[in-house]
Amino acid sequence: MNFKINTRVLGPRQPTYIVAEMSANHNQNYNDAAKIIETAKTCGADAIKLQTYTPDTLTIDCDKRFFKIKNTIWRGKKLFELYKETYTPWEWQPKLKELAEQIGLDFFSTAFDPTAVAFLEKLNIPVYKIASFEIVDLPLIRVVAKTGKPIIISTGMADIAEIKEAVKTAQEAGCTELSLLKCTSAYPAKPEDANLRTIPHMYKTFNMPIGLSDHTPGIAVPVAAISLGACIIEKHLTLSRSNFRADSLFSLEPHEFKSMVENIRIADKALGTISYGTSQHERKGFNFRKSLFVVEKMEAGQEFSVKNVRSIRPGNGIPTKYLDRIIGKKAVKGIAKGTPLSWDLIEDI
Repeated sequence: MNFKINTRVLGPRQPTYIVAEMSANHNQNYNDAAKIIETAKTCGADAIKLQTYTPDTLTIDCDKRFFKIKNTIWRGKKLFELYKETYTPWEWQPKLKELAEQIGLDFFSTAFDPTAVAFLEKLNIPVYKIASFEIVDLPLIRVVAKTGKPIIISTGMADIAEIKEAVKTAQEAGCTELSLLKCTSAYPAKPEDANLRTIPHMYKTFNMPIGLSDHTPGIAVPVAAISLGACIIEKHLTLSRSNFRADSLFSLEPHEFKSMVENIRIADKALGTISYGTSQHERKGFNFRKSLFVVEKMEAGQEFSVKNVRSIRPGNGIPTKYLDRIIGKKAVKGIAKGTPLSWDLIEDI
Protein backbone atom coordinates (compact mmCIF):
# COMPACT_ATOMS: atom_id res chain seq x y z
CA MET A 1 0.00 0.00 0.00
CA ASN A 2 1.32 3.47 -0.89
CA PHE A 3 1.84 5.98 1.90
CA LYS A 4 2.85 9.57 1.37
CA ILE A 5 3.10 12.58 3.67
CA ASN A 6 3.35 15.76 1.64
CA THR A 7 6.16 14.91 -0.82
CA ARG A 8 7.70 12.19 1.32
CA VAL A 9 7.12 8.52 0.39
CA LEU A 10 7.13 6.15 3.37
CA GLY A 11 7.73 2.43 3.32
CA PRO A 12 10.32 -0.33 3.03
CA ARG A 13 13.62 0.71 1.40
CA GLN A 14 12.79 4.37 2.05
CA PRO A 15 14.67 6.48 4.62
CA THR A 16 13.06 6.18 8.05
CA TYR A 17 10.48 8.87 8.77
CA ILE A 18 11.22 10.31 12.21
CA VAL A 19 8.47 12.06 14.15
CA ALA A 20 9.15 14.21 17.22
CA GLU A 21 6.13 14.01 19.54
CA MET A 22 5.61 17.20 21.53
CA SER A 23 2.65 16.01 23.60
CA ALA A 24 2.62 17.81 26.98
CA ASN A 25 6.29 18.75 27.02
CA HIS A 26 5.48 22.41 26.30
CA ASN A 27 4.24 22.66 29.91
CA GLN A 28 1.53 25.10 28.83
CA ASN A 29 4.14 27.59 27.61
CA TYR A 30 3.92 28.70 23.98
CA ASN A 31 7.58 29.68 23.80
CA ASP A 32 8.57 26.18 24.95
CA ALA A 33 6.28 24.69 22.31
CA ALA A 34 7.95 26.79 19.63
CA LYS A 35 11.39 25.89 20.96
CA ILE A 36 10.56 22.16 20.81
CA ILE A 37 9.66 22.54 17.12
CA GLU A 38 12.91 24.36 16.38
CA THR A 39 14.83 21.74 18.37
CA ALA A 40 13.15 18.91 16.47
CA LYS A 41 14.43 20.40 13.23
CA THR A 42 17.93 20.88 14.63
CA CYS A 43 17.96 17.27 15.82
CA GLY A 44 17.09 15.98 12.35
CA ALA A 45 13.44 15.00 12.73
CA ASP A 46 11.21 14.90 9.66
CA ALA A 47 8.01 15.93 11.44
CA ILE A 48 6.58 17.39 14.61
CA LYS A 49 3.37 15.95 16.01
CA LEU A 50 0.96 17.50 18.45
CA GLN A 51 -2.16 16.22 20.19
CA THR A 52 -5.44 17.99 19.62
CA TYR A 53 -7.88 17.69 22.51
CA THR A 54 -9.17 19.58 25.51
CA PRO A 55 -10.09 18.12 28.90
CA ASP A 56 -13.75 18.46 27.94
CA THR A 57 -13.35 16.60 24.63
CA LEU A 58 -11.62 13.67 26.31
CA THR A 59 -13.55 13.25 29.55
CA ILE A 60 -15.77 15.00 32.11
CA ASP A 61 -14.91 16.70 35.38
CA CYS A 62 -16.17 14.07 37.80
CA ASP A 63 -15.02 12.88 41.24
CA LYS A 64 -16.30 9.33 40.92
CA ARG A 65 -13.66 6.65 41.33
CA PHE A 66 -13.85 5.69 37.66
CA PHE A 67 -12.18 8.98 36.77
CA LYS A 68 -9.24 8.63 39.20
CA ILE A 69 -5.93 7.49 37.68
CA LYS A 70 -4.28 4.46 39.25
CA ASN A 71 -1.06 2.50 38.70
CA THR A 72 0.71 4.97 36.40
CA ILE A 73 3.08 7.91 36.83
CA TRP A 74 -0.04 10.10 36.96
CA ARG A 75 -1.66 8.16 39.83
CA GLY A 76 -3.90 10.13 42.13
CA LYS A 77 -5.01 12.67 39.53
CA LYS A 78 -8.40 12.83 37.95
CA LEU A 79 -8.43 12.38 34.20
CA PHE A 80 -9.84 15.88 33.80
CA GLU A 81 -7.03 17.35 35.90
CA LEU A 82 -4.35 15.57 33.88
CA TYR A 83 -5.73 16.66 30.54
CA LYS A 84 -6.18 20.23 31.75
CA GLU A 85 -2.47 20.28 32.57
CA THR A 86 -1.31 18.62 29.38
CA TYR A 87 -3.46 19.74 26.47
CA THR A 88 -2.04 21.97 23.74
CA PRO A 89 -4.17 25.12 23.42
CA TRP A 90 -5.89 25.05 20.07
CA GLU A 91 -5.18 28.72 19.39
CA TRP A 92 -1.45 27.88 19.36
CA GLN A 93 -1.70 25.23 16.72
CA PRO A 94 -2.06 27.35 13.56
CA LYS A 95 0.98 29.38 14.62
CA LEU A 96 2.97 26.25 15.46
CA LYS A 97 2.08 24.73 12.10
CA GLU A 98 3.28 27.84 10.32
CA LEU A 99 6.54 27.77 12.28
CA ALA A 100 7.12 24.09 11.54
CA GLU A 101 6.51 24.47 7.83
CA GLN A 102 8.74 27.55 7.62
CA ILE A 103 11.70 25.52 8.87
CA GLY A 104 10.93 22.47 6.75
CA LEU A 105 9.13 20.12 9.15
CA ASP A 106 5.93 18.26 8.41
CA PHE A 107 3.26 19.14 10.98
CA PHE A 108 0.39 16.94 12.02
CA SER A 109 -1.58 15.93 15.07
CA THR A 110 -3.49 13.24 16.87
CA ALA A 111 -7.21 13.86 16.72
CA PHE A 112 -9.19 12.61 19.72
CA ASP A 113 -12.74 13.47 18.70
CA PRO A 114 -14.72 14.82 15.71
CA THR A 115 -14.33 18.45 16.82
CA ALA A 116 -10.58 18.01 16.67
CA VAL A 117 -10.89 16.56 13.16
CA ALA A 118 -12.94 19.54 12.03
CA PHE A 119 -10.38 21.91 13.54
CA LEU A 120 -7.41 20.11 11.97
CA GLU A 121 -9.12 20.02 8.58
CA LYS A 122 -9.16 23.82 8.66
CA LEU A 123 -5.42 23.66 9.23
CA ASN A 124 -5.12 21.26 6.28
CA ILE A 125 -2.75 18.88 8.02
CA PRO A 126 -1.30 16.25 5.65
CA VAL A 127 -1.87 13.15 7.79
CA TYR A 128 -3.79 12.10 10.91
CA LYS A 129 -2.63 10.10 13.89
CA ILE A 130 -4.93 7.82 15.89
CA ALA A 131 -3.62 7.20 19.41
CA SER A 132 -3.33 3.66 20.74
CA PHE A 133 -6.12 4.17 23.27
CA GLU A 134 -8.39 5.39 20.45
CA ILE A 135 -7.86 2.38 18.18
CA VAL A 136 -11.14 0.99 19.50
CA ASP A 137 -12.98 4.29 18.84
CA LEU A 138 -14.33 3.14 15.49
CA PRO A 139 -16.67 6.14 15.02
CA LEU A 140 -13.65 8.46 15.34
CA ILE A 141 -11.68 6.38 12.85
CA ARG A 142 -14.57 6.67 10.37
CA VAL A 143 -14.63 10.47 10.74
CA VAL A 144 -10.88 10.69 10.18
CA ALA A 145 -10.97 8.30 7.22
CA LYS A 146 -13.65 10.35 5.50
CA THR A 147 -11.22 13.28 5.24
CA GLY A 148 -9.35 11.29 2.61
CA LYS A 149 -6.04 11.95 4.36
CA PRO A 150 -3.48 9.24 5.22
CA ILE A 151 -3.80 7.79 8.73
CA ILE A 152 -1.19 6.47 11.15
CA ILE A 153 -2.65 4.25 13.89
CA SER A 154 -0.81 3.25 17.06
CA THR A 155 -1.66 -0.27 18.15
CA GLY A 156 -0.68 -0.34 21.83
CA MET A 157 -2.80 -2.75 23.90
CA ALA A 158 -4.81 -3.83 20.85
CA ASP A 159 -5.03 -7.50 19.99
CA ILE A 160 -4.84 -8.56 16.37
CA ALA A 161 -8.63 -8.73 16.03
CA GLU A 162 -8.98 -5.13 17.24
CA ILE A 163 -6.26 -3.98 14.84
CA LYS A 164 -7.97 -5.73 11.93
CA GLU A 165 -11.27 -4.13 12.91
CA ALA A 166 -9.70 -0.66 13.01
CA VAL A 167 -8.00 -1.20 9.63
CA LYS A 168 -11.21 -2.49 8.06
CA THR A 169 -13.17 0.45 9.48
CA ALA A 170 -10.69 2.98 8.07
CA GLN A 171 -10.57 1.35 4.66
CA GLU A 172 -14.33 0.96 4.34
CA ALA A 173 -14.71 4.65 5.23
CA GLY A 174 -12.42 5.65 2.37
CA CYS A 175 -8.86 5.59 3.72
CA THR A 176 -6.48 4.43 0.99
CA GLU A 177 -3.22 5.25 2.77
CA LEU A 178 -2.80 3.63 6.15
CA SER A 179 0.13 2.82 8.41
CA LEU A 180 0.36 1.02 11.75
CA LEU A 181 2.78 1.65 14.60
CA LYS A 182 3.88 -1.06 16.98
CA CYS A 183 3.43 0.49 20.40
CA THR A 184 3.66 -0.45 24.05
CA SER A 185 1.15 1.67 25.94
CA ALA A 186 3.09 1.99 29.17
CA TYR A 187 4.60 5.27 30.29
CA PRO A 188 7.51 4.68 30.47
CA ALA A 189 7.68 1.27 28.81
CA LYS A 190 10.25 -1.43 29.53
CA PRO A 191 12.47 -2.55 26.63
CA GLU A 192 11.59 -6.18 27.33
CA ASP A 193 7.94 -5.31 26.64
CA ALA A 194 8.66 -3.79 23.21
CA ASN A 195 8.37 -7.15 21.38
CA LEU A 196 9.86 -5.72 18.21
CA ARG A 197 9.67 -9.07 16.42
CA THR A 198 6.00 -8.23 15.99
CA ILE A 199 6.96 -5.67 13.33
CA PRO A 200 7.72 -8.09 10.46
CA HIS A 201 4.61 -10.09 11.42
CA MET A 202 2.55 -6.90 11.11
CA TYR A 203 4.00 -6.31 7.64
CA LYS A 204 3.03 -9.81 6.60
CA THR A 205 -0.44 -9.57 8.14
CA PHE A 206 -1.48 -6.09 7.03
CA ASN A 207 0.69 -5.36 3.96
CA MET A 208 1.24 -1.71 4.81
CA PRO A 209 4.02 0.48 6.22
CA ILE A 210 4.80 -0.40 9.84
CA GLY A 211 6.58 1.79 12.36
CA LEU A 212 7.19 2.17 16.07
CA SER A 213 5.77 4.56 18.63
CA ASP A 214 8.26 4.20 21.45
CA HIS A 215 7.99 5.06 25.13
CA THR A 216 11.10 3.27 26.41
CA PRO A 217 14.01 5.23 27.90
CA GLY A 218 16.96 5.81 25.62
CA ILE A 219 17.46 5.17 21.92
CA ALA A 220 18.28 1.47 21.66
CA VAL A 221 14.73 0.25 21.00
CA PRO A 222 13.91 2.57 18.06
CA VAL A 223 17.29 1.89 16.44
CA ALA A 224 16.74 -1.86 16.83
CA ALA A 225 13.29 -1.50 15.28
CA ILE A 226 14.85 -0.25 12.04
CA SER A 227 16.58 -3.58 11.53
CA LEU A 228 13.20 -5.33 11.73
CA GLY A 229 11.59 -3.12 9.13
CA ALA A 230 10.16 -0.14 11.00
CA CYS A 231 9.89 2.72 8.52
CA ILE A 232 8.42 5.30 10.95
CA ILE A 233 9.78 6.16 14.39
CA GLU A 234 7.78 8.33 16.76
CA LYS A 235 9.50 9.47 19.95
CA HIS A 236 8.70 12.15 22.54
CA LEU A 237 11.00 15.17 22.63
CA THR A 238 11.46 17.42 25.65
CA LEU A 239 13.72 20.40 26.24
CA SER A 240 14.75 18.96 29.60
CA ARG A 241 13.76 16.22 32.03
CA SER A 242 15.09 18.22 34.98
CA ASN A 243 11.64 19.52 35.84
CA PHE A 244 9.10 16.73 35.98
CA ARG A 245 6.37 17.08 33.40
CA ALA A 246 3.62 14.69 32.44
CA ASP A 247 5.63 13.06 29.65
CA SER A 248 9.20 13.79 30.69
CA LEU A 249 10.08 10.30 31.97
CA PHE A 250 9.66 8.76 28.53
CA SER A 251 10.91 11.70 26.45
CA LEU A 252 14.34 12.31 24.99
CA GLU A 253 16.34 15.44 25.63
CA PRO A 254 17.71 17.21 22.53
CA HIS A 255 21.17 15.60 22.58
CA GLU A 256 19.56 12.16 22.96
CA PHE A 257 17.06 12.75 20.18
CA LYS A 258 19.85 13.93 17.88
CA SER A 259 21.86 10.81 18.71
CA MET A 260 18.82 8.65 17.95
CA VAL A 261 18.37 10.31 14.56
CA GLU A 262 22.05 9.90 13.72
CA ASN A 263 22.00 6.21 14.65
CA ILE A 264 18.80 5.60 12.70
CA ARG A 265 20.37 7.20 9.62
CA ILE A 266 23.36 4.89 10.03
CA ALA A 267 21.00 1.92 10.37
CA ASP A 268 19.18 3.00 7.20
CA LYS A 269 22.46 2.93 5.29
CA ALA A 270 23.57 -0.34 6.85
CA LEU A 271 20.39 -2.16 5.83
CA GLY A 272 21.13 -1.48 2.18
CA THR A 273 19.88 -4.13 -0.24
CA ILE A 274 20.21 -7.90 -0.58
CA SER A 275 23.79 -8.24 -1.73
CA TYR A 276 26.43 -10.97 -2.00
CA GLY A 277 29.95 -10.68 -3.27
CA THR A 278 32.36 -7.79 -3.00
CA SER A 279 31.49 -4.18 -2.41
CA GLN A 280 33.59 -1.37 -3.83
CA HIS A 281 35.22 -0.70 -0.47
CA GLU A 282 35.88 -4.40 0.15
CA ARG A 283 38.00 -4.73 -3.00
CA LYS A 284 40.89 -3.14 -1.14
CA GLY A 285 40.91 -6.18 1.13
CA PHE A 286 41.42 -8.81 -1.57
CA ASN A 287 45.10 -9.07 -0.67
CA PHE A 288 44.10 -10.47 2.70
CA ARG A 289 42.56 -13.53 1.03
CA LYS A 290 44.71 -16.64 0.68
CA SER A 291 45.92 -18.01 -2.66
CA LEU A 292 48.55 -20.45 -3.93
CA PHE A 293 52.19 -19.33 -3.83
CA VAL A 294 55.46 -21.04 -4.62
CA VAL A 295 57.30 -21.02 -1.27
CA GLU A 296 60.58 -22.70 -2.33
CA LYS A 297 62.76 -22.12 -5.38
CA MET A 298 61.78 -24.59 -8.13
CA GLU A 299 63.54 -25.85 -11.25
CA ALA A 300 61.95 -26.46 -14.63
CA GLY A 301 60.27 -29.90 -14.65
CA GLN A 302 60.13 -30.14 -10.86
CA GLU A 303 56.85 -31.43 -9.42
CA PHE A 304 54.63 -29.24 -7.34
CA SER A 305 54.19 -30.58 -3.79
CA VAL A 306 52.80 -29.50 -0.43
CA LYS A 307 56.33 -28.41 0.43
CA ASN A 308 56.88 -25.99 -2.41
CA VAL A 309 53.29 -24.78 -2.84
CA ARG A 310 51.23 -23.37 0.00
CA SER A 311 47.96 -21.60 0.59
CA ILE A 312 48.99 -18.26 2.08
CA ARG A 313 48.12 -14.59 2.04
CA PRO A 314 48.02 -12.47 -0.14
CA GLY A 315 45.48 -13.29 -2.81
CA ASN A 316 47.47 -12.77 -6.00
CA GLY A 317 47.82 -16.44 -6.95
CA ILE A 318 45.53 -19.21 -8.18
CA PRO A 319 42.55 -19.77 -5.80
CA THR A 320 43.33 -22.27 -3.04
CA LYS A 321 40.53 -24.62 -4.13
CA TYR A 322 42.79 -25.84 -6.98
CA LEU A 323 45.62 -27.10 -4.71
CA ASP A 324 44.78 -30.80 -5.13
CA ARG A 325 44.61 -30.40 -8.89
CA ILE A 326 48.08 -28.86 -9.02
CA ILE A 327 49.98 -31.24 -6.71
CA GLY A 328 52.03 -33.68 -8.84
CA LYS A 329 52.05 -31.45 -11.92
CA LYS A 330 55.38 -30.06 -13.17
CA ALA A 331 56.74 -26.55 -13.47
CA VAL A 332 57.24 -25.40 -17.06
CA LYS A 333 60.22 -23.27 -16.01
CA GLY A 334 62.18 -22.20 -12.98
CA ILE A 335 60.12 -20.35 -10.38
CA ALA A 336 61.48 -18.07 -7.69
CA LYS A 337 60.36 -18.35 -4.06
CA GLY A 338 57.43 -16.00 -3.32
CA THR A 339 55.94 -16.19 -6.83
CA PRO A 340 52.14 -16.27 -7.00
CA LEU A 341 51.21 -19.45 -8.82
CA SER A 342 49.53 -18.96 -12.19
CA TRP A 343 48.23 -21.45 -14.75
CA ASP A 344 50.97 -20.64 -17.29
CA LEU A 345 53.59 -21.93 -14.83
CA ILE A 346 52.02 -25.41 -14.71
CA GLU A 347 52.62 -28.15 -17.27
CA ASP A 348 49.68 -30.11 -18.76
CA ILE A 349 46.99 -28.22 -16.96
